[in-house]
Amino acid sequence: MVHTDVLIIGSGIAALQTALEAAIEKNVIIITKSIVRNSNSYLAQGGVAASVAPMDTVDNHVEDTLAAGCRHNNSQAVYEVIEKAPDAIQDLIESGFTFDYDAEGKLALGLEGAHGERRILHSKGDSTGKELIEHLLNKVQQNPNIKIIENQMAIKLLKNVHGECIGAVCKDGEDTAFRYFAHHTVLAAGGCGALYEYTSNSPEITGSGLALALKAGAELADMEFIQFHPTLLFVDGETKGLISEAVRGEGARLVTDTGYEIMNNVHPLRELAPRHIVAQTIFSYLEDGIPVYLDIAAITDFETRFPSIAALCESTGIHVSRGRLPVAPGAHFLMGGIKTDLKGRTAVPFLYAVGEAACTGVHGANRLASNSLLEGLVIGKNLGMLLGQQTLRPQYTFQIHDEEVIETLRAPCLPDISELKSKMMKHAGIMRNDHDLTCLINWLESFSIDSILHANYEIMPLEETNQMLSLLTAYMIAGSAIERLESRGSHCRSDFPHEKEDWEGKMISWNVNRLTNKLKRSEYVEQN
Repeated sequence: MVHTDVLIIGSGIAALQTALEAAIEKNVIIITKSIVRNSNSYLAQGGVAASVAPMDTVDNHVEDTLAAGCRHNNSQAVYEVIEKAPDAIQDLIESGFTFDYDAEGKLALGLEGAHGERRILHSKGDSTGKELIEHLLNKVQQNPNIKIIENQMAIKLLKNVHGECIGAVCKDGEDTAFRYFAHHTVLAAGGCGALYEYTSNSPEITGSGLALALKAGAELADMEFIQFHPTLLFVDGETKGLISEAVRGEGARLVTDTGYEIMNNVHPLRELAPRHIVAQTIFSYLEDGIPVYLDIAAITDFETRFPSIAALCESTGIHVSRGRLPVAPGAHFLMGGIKTDLKGRTAVPFLYAVGEAACTGVHGANRLASNSLLEGLVIGKNLGMLLGQQTLRPQYTFQIHDEEVIETLRAPCLPDISELKSKMMKHAGIMRNDHDLTCLINWLESFSIDSILHANYEIMPLEETNQMLSLLTAYMIAGSAIERLESRGSHCRSDFPHEKEDWEGKMISWNVNRLTNKLKRSEYVEQN
């Protein structure tokens, strides 16, 4: 049994930024499912978006974000985050972080999809996420108020008799349970991209933190909005890693075997159209059995400009000197998640969420490229400052309230995670429809989602817990996707191919009560 002021579950940029700010006044423990560098943030090849160019403005950046998000964004949240972007960049520079500079000694600004101006700052070309993690992690490791615990997975959020979060239960690979009591608990465990067969995400990102939040009483929102990155390296039927949008920003073209440029007449911005349009276009060709490639011939210094991507290609037998990289879309980023305000507060007292795990409304129906690292930095700082200022609670508030639980399912009742990933890609992937989503929902319900929702994970093997949490998150995605009867941003339905005015800004959200009632209605329909 361990007590701390602040418990953070996750180790990406948002988690580390929150920890550093909170640790000015509080003691912090960071728990991570794998090793601390296994996060989507570490894999991020893109940069940080900020209106720092002389001709750029905050309003321009805001408008690009709203346009990419198909006006489903919370406009106030968008403005507050983007207004703070230049200051976030300056803070990093003053703390010793090094962005890339051009030959004139000015910050090098890249162009990415749906941005109207060059405003993307990178570090060491395509290694921005890695460099940011190393920079923040170095400061975390030097801070005596912060402790990092690796290879433990959060399996339960603890609450007291007042319904307040008071910490979490975690397990290691040996199924040993550890209870952490905390005045403040932060979920920064990322999104859910690894629920899909094709993904750019770290394998650990299966949405477990989202399911834990739901079970604890928090609200999930916008779960249907999952961004599929258009260009993952695609070799022998498998995705091998991300090829940054910055490659297209530097002039790469999407072509077929014959050299036909597939973005011709699709969108005025061609390869730099919003991600959902590019991903859908590539997907339509692949569905017809036509391979798609990134033609990088126009980028003369590819290995220097994109060293990580070049190394990835060479490691999988794709030689960049040939000028063409085979690509396919894959699950990349969750715009939805645990509903929070701009300081990370959820519906559960003393439980917070930040980073991709949180739904702040900044990204709308489709995230604008390079706004995610920005959000993690800005909201992470907001949350860390808030936690640092909070008064600690009296010890008597840490009396655990154990709710009644349904008998735990056993392993033979649960599907293999690879089967789940395949079905998610097929039925709730880039293009969706009522038939496919209904099939997926029926399949998921066959594993007793209600039992999963109320199961006591403390008495179960860790592998089963991970499977159950994955199924629960998958159900939230499918349930949201079948309810939104339109196509908007990353949510594309062949049976409802257009945006509808009455759906603009309309949010589909879930909590325990709504899910339980829906499952009861499903059982009634099935029985009758």
